[in-house]
Order: sequence, then structure tokens, then C-alpha cells
Amino acid sequence: MAGSLAASAFFPGPGASPAVSAKTSKNMAGELPENLSVRGIVAKPGAPSGNMQVKAQAQALPKVNGTKVNHKNMSADSEEAIPYSAPKTFYNQLPDWSMLLAAVTTIFLAAEKQWTLLDWKPKKPDMLVDTFGFGRIIQDGLVFRQNFLIRSYEIGADRTASIETLMNHLQETALNHVKTAGLLGDGFGATPEMSKRNLIWVVSKIQLLVEQYPSWGDMVQVDTWVAAAGKNGMRRDWHVRDYNSGRTILRATSVWVMMNKNTRRLSKMPDEVRAEIGPYFNGRSAISEEQSEKLAKPGSNSDGDETKQFIRKGLTPRWGDLDVNQHVNNVKYIGWILESAPISILEKHELASMTLDYRKECGRDSVLQSLTTVAGECADGHPDSTIQCDHLLQLESGADIVKAHTEWRPKRAHGGEGNMGFFPAESA
Repeated sequence: MAGSLAASAFFPGPGASPAVSAKTSKNMAGELPENLSVRGIVAKPGAPSGNMQVKAQAQALPKVNGTKVNHKNMSADSEEAIPYSAPKTFYNQLPDWSMLLAAVTTIFLAAEKQWTLLDWKPKKPDMLVDTFGFGRIIQDGLVFRQNFLIRSYEIGADRTASIETLMNHLQETALNHVKTAGLLGDGFGATPEMSKRNLIWVVSKIQLLVEQYPSWGDMVQVDTWVAAAGKNGMRRDWHVRDYNSGRTILRATSVWVMMNKNTRRLSKMPDEVRAEIGPYFNGRSAISEEQSEKLAKPGSNSDGDETKQFIRKGLTPRWGDLDVNQHVNNVKYIGWILESAPISILEKHELASMTLDYRKECGRDSVLQSLTTVAGECADGHPDSTIQCDHLLQLESGADIVKAHTEWRPKRAHGGEGNMGFFPAESA
């Protein structure tokens, strides 16, 4: 309090009158002046006001920009009419502390958020990009990479991602590769030159090797690239890894050919289309030991080994099974093929490899049957044995749609969360 009074006495605020400032300070004896003029000059008791005016005028007139300025004389009555205002000190001229604190807090929070973003982007560029569903082209424009998080609805009874989930990731990266490269026309993965000629891609063969299955919450990294396959085909390969460990999850290769969308007949690759996709060809192969021999039909065992055949009839496509080209998506065939596999194999084994040979497209009005042949003693699904199966998906009229060969290995132990199923409440 003493500091405030001293500061206000020697450094009065611009809005305080000299009389008020003088009244707030004490003399050396601790007494306040009894009478003050408007200029702060001490007047003697009983002295006429005229003497005060003379003394005030006798002082040197102040100058403003070199010009003398006269002060207006003020009487004692006008002095008494001056309203009182609190002196402005160093403390009460500062801004409100709550507003100052809020401003400083806002600045620090904004700086911290910006620093966090700058510090995070270089460390996890793939996570930043693929969180929003995008991929990127790497290795001089020849490889496309995209990450996928395994969702809870993409895992099966084994608490791991299903083979259909992984196949959907392969298909998604293939289309995003074409789109990111700027080659996406009007069709489903067709280039602009293909769209001009009503051409679409159809898969003729897929081979995949599965080394392990990801679980719920795992992040998988998918690389894909293309290469030439003969004169009129294109090969597309994939390599799927675990994002954190880098371990291989799946390797796959496929062959694609062109079909006329209107006539539904296979077509040669036009030179204009080859010029579009040729600069992206990469000679690298994901699978070196490709399946080259023709797949056998179920039941046609020439070695004389005992076989058991399983059949599932009456399979029909749903509207959701069709793609934009109005035929059944190639991933849907896998589910139909496994419909006829014995449950003893599905419970105790996991799919290690699969080769699919597509022979004919399937439409929405088709009725199909699935056939699976298991050789010899493997038919009982012994938990310690490796099993091989031949599959055939065909129209009930007899035309072959897909032939397949699968190999199964004993299931490995998989960790996971608690059972996600629903159970009926026990009766009282």
C-alpha cells in the first residue's frame, strides 16, 4: 500500500488532477496540506483567491510546439466541482489477469498441437496417409503400397482374418494403383483407351501362398505391381507384410485378360492400351514356384488313390455378389468353393495355398454346385497331416466356372480377445 501511494504521489496518472494527487501524499511531518490551488501550489489560509491567480500567472507559460499556451483561470468554486477519481497506479493499469492467462494458455496449446503434428508426420508417413484410405506409389513409380487395419468384422471363428478379407485387400490395391497412376477410365479398373473400346479386365488365374494370418487390430502392408503376361495378358503380383514386424503374410500372383463388355468375348490387347500400361511393367515376381500344370477335376484321380467327394448344390448369386461389370466378383467364388469342403478340415486346418483357374463368368441368374475331392486318408481331416483338395465350381447345367486346388496345414495357436459371440441366457 505504501508503494502504491508513493508511486501515485510522484507519478500521477494522466486522468488524475494535481489537487487529488497532492492530497494522497503526506509531508515530512506526516500531515496533509490544508489548501491547494488548481496548480497544486499551497495557499495560505485566508489568502484571497486573486493572489493565487497572480502567482499562477507569474509562472512561465508552457510551450507546445514553440507556441505559448495560456491556462484558463479557475476559481475556487470550479476547483470544488472537479469530480474525484481513483488514482491510476502501475498495478491497476495492467490488463485483467484472467484474460491474460487465457490468452497465454491458448497460444501454448496451439503451439503444442502444431509441434506434435510436425514431430509425428516424418515418423509414420504410411500411417498418416493410409488412415484416410489412400496409398502411394514407390520405387520409381513401379510399385503401389497401401496399409489396411484388420477390423473386427473381418475375422472369422479362428480369430484371424479370413482368406476373403485378404483377397479383398488385393483387389482394392489393384484398383487404387490404377487410380493413383491416373489410368482409371470409366470401367472397373479399365484404362481410358480400354473404355473407348468397351474393354474390361477379367482374371483368368490366381495363385496365392499364405504364411500366416493377421488378427484383429493388426496393420498389414500391401505392395502390388504389374508385368506383361504373353502378348495379350497382364500379370499382377502382391506381397503382403505385417506392418510392425515386416514378416510376410501372403504372396500372390495373377493373370488378367481383356473382354469386350458388350459381346462378353475375350479380346486382344490393343497397342494403345499397351502404350498406357507398358511404362508401369515390372519384371519382379512375387512367387517363383508358380503352378504351371493344369488343375485336375474333382474325382479324376489317375494314381488309384482313394478319394472322397463332397458336393454342395443350389448356390445362387445375390445382388450384392455382382460387381459394376454385372458379373460375380472373383472373390465371391472362394466362399462358394469352400462351401463343399468338409467341416473336419475347416475346424482343424488352415488354408496354406490356393490356385484358382477361372473358366467362365457367372451371372446373377446362374445356379451352381460346388464339388470338393479330398485324397486318401486325409479325407478325415487328421489334425497332424497336410491335406490337398481339388475343387470345381460349375453350373448345374454342367459348364465349369472355376477349378481350384488347395493345400491345408494344421492350425497354429492364435491369441485373441474374448469370445465375441452371443449366447442365450440360461433358463431359471
